[in-house]
Amino acid sequence: MTLSVLDLREPDVKRNPVLSSVVVVAMATLFAAAFAASTYAADQNPASNKDGKYFDANGAPTYKIDPDGKVDWHTFSGYIRYSSECLRCHGPDGMGSTEGPALVDAVKSMKFDDFQTIVTQGKKDLGAGQEKVMPPLGLDKNVMCYISDIYIYLKARADGALPRDRPKSHEPQPKSAQDAENSCMGS
Repeated sequence: MTLSVLDLREPDVKRNPVLSSVVVVAMATLFAAAFAASTYAADQNPASNKDGKYFDANGAPTYKIDPDGKVDWHTFSGYIRYSSECLRCHGPDGMGSTEGPALVDAVKSMKFDDFQTIVTQGKKDLGAGQEKVMPPLGLDKNVMCYISDIYIYLKARADGALPRDRPKSHEPQPKSAQDAENSCMGS
């Protein structure tokens, strides 16, 4: 059977295994894309907000990004802190380097508590003749005072909600964030 653009007959999918396979793959691809789009859209909407800090349905800190690209303060703060404290090992925008893995990949399936534990206690990976060590940063105020902000930034990058580079605009710093920073840093 030859199909052309002008052929208005329905193709006989049952008797043509190649065409049948193409139809199945196309339908699976469309279903996967629709599922991913609905999941992506759900991830974009925080479940709650407390003093300018956003949380997902499980109570984990998350980001809020407006359609124009404006980010919440904590996502912006996470970008600043990541760039000053984490970039040297984990590369620009969380994309990884020869020193450390891509955190945008790791955070895709990592809960905030697990992320915080690794950053606080460190981690050692041995294998393939290499030793990779994440030093414990639990006493580093430049990291720990902003640990949830760093996670929020990386989560936005991991979810594909935030492009590479510095966010173009952000919400102002809430008073609660300034108070928490002063308290944590001892100011």
